[in-house]
Formats: sequence, structure tokens, C-alpha cells
Amino acid sequence: MSQSTSGSPSSHPRRLFLKSTAVGALAVGIAAPRAQAAAAEPDFGPNVKIFDPSTPVATINAYLQGISGEAEFSSNRHAVLFKPGVYGSAAGQDNPSTATGIVNSKVVYYTSIAGLGASPDDVLVHGALHVEPVQNADGTSTSLTQFWRSLSNLAINPIQRPVGADAQRPRPEGIAEPHTMRWAVSQAAPLRRVHIKGNLDLTGRYGATAFGTYTADSVVDGSVISGDATREYAQAQWLTRNSRIGRWDGKGVSYVFSGVQGAPATNFAPGDKTTLAQTPLSREAPFLVFDRGAYKVFVPAAKRNTSGPAWSTNASAGRYIPIEQFHIARPSQSAATINAALASGKHLLLTPGVYALNAPLRVTRADTVVMGLGYATLAPAARTRALEIGDVPGVVVSSLTVDSGPDADVLVQVGPSNAAAGLAANPTALLDLFVRVGGPRAGQANTSVQVNSNHVILDHTWLWRGDHGTGIGWDVNRADTGLVVNGDDVTALGLFVEHYQKHQVIWNGERGQTVFYQSEMPYDPPNQAAWMNGAKEGYASYVVGSGVRTHKVTGLVVYSLFTAGFQGIQVHASSAAEAPRLPGVSFRSLATGVIAGGGGIRHMLNDDGPAVDATAPNQTVFGMTAVQRISTL
Repeated sequence: MSQSTSGSPSSHPRRLFLKSTAVGALAVGIAAPRAQAAAAEPDFGPNVKIFDPSTPVATINAYLQGISGEAEFSSNRHAVLFKPGVYGSAAGQDNPSTATGIVNSKVVYYTSIAGLGASPDDVLVHGALHVEPVQNADGTSTSLTQFWRSLSNLAINPIQRPVGADAQRPRPEGIAEPHTMRWAVSQAAPLRRVHIKGNLDLTGRYGATAFGTYTADSVVDGSVISGDATREYAQAQWLTRNSRIGRWDGKGVSYVFSGVQGAPATNFAPGDKTTLAQTPLSREAPFLVFDRGAYKVFVPAAKRNTSGPAWSTNASAGRYIPIEQFHIARPSQSAATINAALASGKHLLLTPGVYALNAPLRVTRADTVVMGLGYATLAPAARTRALEIGDVPGVVVSSLTVDSGPDADVLVQVGPSNAAAGLAANPTALLDLFVRVGGPRAGQANTSVQVNSNHVILDHTWLWRGDHGTGIGWDVNRADTGLVVNGDDVTALGLFVEHYQKHQVIWNGERGQTVFYQSEMPYDPPNQAAWMNGAKEGYASYVVGSGVRTHKVTGLVVYSLFTAGFQGIQVHASSAAEAPRLPGVSFRSLATGVIAGGGGIRHMLNDDGPAVDATAPNQTVFGMTAVQRISTL
């Protein structure tokens, strides 16, 4: 994706979808907490803003709009928290053009907004905390770089009016339809534990192009509006997990619904929707709660075979940890200081900012919680890892961004190479983990995330070798692989991996499963000779190791955009995915697509499935060819 807002395919590479293919199914082989006395307010630092219901709406809006100018690679970070109560006026809910006194602001880069209640309904916002598409000079709109922002643990009665410069645009997004809030985003912009008391628009008034993201443990009373990707302008893909919706209105390349009440039936022919009645294994993100004058963190327990949202905070649903048991870190603190706190028995709360590390953060105790606020970012020095988790079970890492330094081997390591302490009843979980190699700063890393432990959940992970920003180039931000899984019984929910120079994912562990996978191959191989895997053209995106006997993937979409094609140089990948031909290894709902450029992808899985190629005749936007089942591969 490009930062540019011009209309040419080379500057907006994801806007032009030349051809896609999809396969419907491919099988390889056929207790509530006790009251606490009021405590002193913790010092969360200058980048955390906390509102209570007595705060004037004008003050809230002024603050939110005052932080709304962050650039895509800004080093500023923001967390905005709302104590339990009601904010704003509902008077204009049926006619937003008349609304006054609403909480109404854009949510921009590196901003997380969250309620502090035990339930999302403990914080009710009349208004909109929204994301608008970018208006291009050619009159189109796009959300392809609307990353790194989040909304969680609150309820919104949607009443949305324009904010800032929207009214001066050639085609203003304008006042939203009654009872509708826009959240027009691409990757790393999750909605978690949110109650939308109306409709949720994922694409904007004009159907902006977007490469969307993730909703979990949420309720949308009305419609989720995603646009129509068969006409180019829409959310291309989205994962909705353990939620409840009124209905889904739209068509895309790959929408996956896992344990979603109100989800549409599977209709993956061509592309579009895949529905699982239950999520096989999940663990929700921990969240901060303010109750009776005290702060604490609720850490949900892992769940198997579930559907719908789960907002209980009783003892069977998880555990509360008083804030006093956390080390509240500041960006100015050293790795040694933070590691000493972890070693002493503290959990870790990283306040917003960029943490320059000369050593990895090391988690050595079972059940440790490491939780970021406001897109807290770990920026390790050269040849330094960001995070190492020891051979212990039940660790929960949530809401962290990692920016690689030069010459790292692995940026995030879960368990040593001989890890053996994983527990099925208490899996380690990494949630909302976003890793970048290049983009905000120069960096290289052989592997972004390596999972050696057994029984691990990866829940909403975007691993990104940068295609724009600082330190970008085929020989500059070198990075082989986004994710390597060596442990057994690892589950990935919402796995986004893009632009690495070899395989995006290598999965060597047994009984692995992925629910929703989105990937783009590297944009920038200069020619085919520079991107060969032995005698094979290029590298498959998702690879299941040759020794694996059991593996399952549901909802896989892989795109190519080889920019050498703009100079007439054709680059191809021999396949989107590779896996052993065994009865226990299965893939369901696969799609491939050429976004722009030249060349394409020869096959979907191993040497089977139709090709997508930029030079093929009769190109159509998302013109998918559907094959319901291919039984011999």
C-alpha cells in the first residue's frame, strides 16, 4: 500500500483488482469482584486521558480532535479511557443533522479508545467515535492505509456528524445515516467488546476500498455494511468472531464468521462468506476496569467451542488482577528496569509511547499478563529481540506493536526451542500483536514471530514487512518470514501476514489451525531470478511443513502485486499455499487475487486450483472462478 493519494495504480496499488479466483473447499486427501476501598489514582503518564461522566462534551471533543492529526508513522501514542456512565445527548439520534451535544470525533493513528466498565454497556456514548475514508484527488475514496487504531469495551448510540475538513472535500462523507457509525479501516484497527446500538458502516458513504480487519466479542444491533467488492469498492475481507449481529450487508473476497450469532450462511461461490458455528478455541483480550474507586484488570479465561459474545466477569469467566500487581511502565524506562519488575512477580502495563530497548523484555513466570495501552511500541536496538516468553504456560500478551531494528533473528519468541510446558487448559495467548519491519524506521529481521511452545493462541496478528515509509527496499528492509510455528496445538484467529521475502508463514507443529488468513506476497522482487525457491517460481505464502500430519485452515486469501510489472517485468509465484497431501490436512474457502502490477499466482494449493495473472484476457474486478471441491491434489 502506498501513502500517496493519487489515482494511479502504481501509487495506489491495492485499488485495482485485476482478477481473482476462489475455491469453496479444498481438502488435502479427502465471580463478581469484591468491593474495594477507594485507592489513589494510578499514574498512567501523560499519554493516557481519562474522562468521567461529569466532563463536558465540549471538553471531550476538543481533546479528541486535538490528537486527531497524527501522521501514519508518528511516534506519538494515545489512550483515551471513559469511566462508567453516560456521555453526550441522544436528542438527535433519529436525525443527526439536528444533533447537538454528542461525543463526535475521528479515531486516528495510534489511538485506542476504551471504556472502563465491567461490561461494554457500563459506558454509553451518544455520538460517534469513527473512521472516515481518505478522499483521493481523482474523486475516489480509500481506506487502504487506515491502520493502528482501536475501539473497545463500550457502547455507542450512533449519531454521527462531520468533523473537521470533511465538509470541504470534493465528495464529503457528510452526516451519517441515522443510527449508523462509520469504521472504514484496514489492518490493525480492531473492534473488541463493543456494543453498537445501530448500524456499523465499514466502507463509508461512497464505498471506499479497504483491506479490513477484525471484530470480536461484540454486538451490532443493526446491519454491518461492508460494500460490494465485486464492484471493487468495499471491504475486501473481514473476520468477525464470537459476536452477535443483526445482519451483514455486503459482498467481499473473504468474510469469515466464527461463532457469530446472526451470521449469514456460508456462500463461498465465488469468494465472499464462510461461517463456522463455533470458534474452536479462543481467549479474549484483558481489559482495564474502574470500579468503586479502584482500577483492576480482568483477564478472560480460554474457551473452547463457543459462539456469541461473553461479557461476564464472574469467577468462571476469568480473573481480576488489582492494578497494584502491575508494573506501570513508561517509555523512558530501560529494559533492565522493566525486566526486574517482571522477575519480581509483577504483571506489566505498558503506557503509550515508544520503548527503546537494548535487551528483550523477558517473561519467565506462568500466567504473566503483558498489556499495552495506546499502541505501546517496542523498538529494539540492532540484533535485539523485542520480547521473549519462557517455557511457561498461561502468558497473556495484548495490544503491543513491535518495530524491528537492524539485523534481528527473531523479534518475538514464544518459548525456547525445546519448550515443553504448554497446557491445553491454560494456553498462552498473543492478542492484537502488530509487528513492522521497515515503515516507521529502518529494520531487518529474519523472522517476526516464532512460536515454539505448545498450546498457544494467536488472536488478531498483523505481521508486516513495510512496503512504504522509512527504510523500504528489496535490499533494505530484509525479512524472510513473518511467522514460524514449531509448537503443537497452536491456533491462529485472524492472521494477517504481508510482504515478507520468502514464505509468509511456515507451520511445522501438529494439530495447528487457522481461522481466517490474509496475505500479500512481497511487492518488490526486482525480477523472477531474484525471487526463486530453488527451481520454483517464488515462495508460497502459507506453508505447512512436510512432516505435519494434521492441520486445518478455514478462509485463506492471498494476493499478489508485483510492482516490477509496471516496468514490463513479469513475476510469478508457483502457488499461494503448500501442504502435505494427507487426509488430516485440509483447506476450506481459498481465494487468490492479483491487485495490480504484473505476473500473478500459478496455483492455489500445491499444483492445483486456477491461476490469477495480470496478463490474462477478459479481466474483471473480482471476477472469481469458483470450484466447490477439488479432491485430488
